[in-house]
Amino acid sequence: MAKKSYDLLFKLLLIGDSGVGKTCILFRFSDDAFNTTFISTIGIDFKIKTIELQGKKIKLQIWDTAGQERFHTITTSYYRGAMGIMLVYDITSVKTFDNIAKWLRNIDEHANEDVEKMILGNKCDVEDKRAVSKEKGEMIAREHGIRFMETSAKANINIESAFYELAQAILTKTCGREQAEPLDRVPLEGSRNDRQSNRCC
Repeated sequence: MAKKSYDLLFKLLLIGDSGVGKTCILFRFSDDAFNTTFISTIGIDFKIKTIELQGKKIKLQIWDTAGQERFHTITTSYYRGAMGIMLVYDITSVKTFDNIAKWLRNIDEHANEDVEKMILGNKCDVEDKRAVSKEKGEMIAREHGIRFMETSAKANINIESAFYELAQAILTKTCGREQAEPLDRVPLEGSRNDRQSNRCC
């Protein structure tokens, strides 16, 4: 059997209104490319990128969801099993920022309780068209205890940092959980213990 080319698999989700730049963020991170002619995502799409953190190869499976209301029922099923969610708004559009509250409710309803979340204020390269201050973004993130970053897929600002920071948070949480597990779970037969050796951390 072929050896696995990674140690851990993290499923991430990009959500937010249509047109905020979710697909551009994904392509900038996965392919280091930017294309102004992306058509709206129809339903769901995903990319894979393997990164290295703390000496571990982590395969990121990043799902790009459609922001339009008509695809809403398709995309909510993808919240399940997501370990990290990036909630994106457009700093040039107040409406996309106002809808963050709605997207956060969706996360509460459909995602795992312990999912790691991050808010991204995208398109920070078009400062002259800014409609949402950075302080506002930081404030809503603080209110909900979520990480926050301003990004630009076009100018490649904070894209890699955002994904690495979210992956790091998931890794820390995963490691913490797995280190605690052996203490409160007594294996019934010796073979169960073998599994601990290839665990994270």
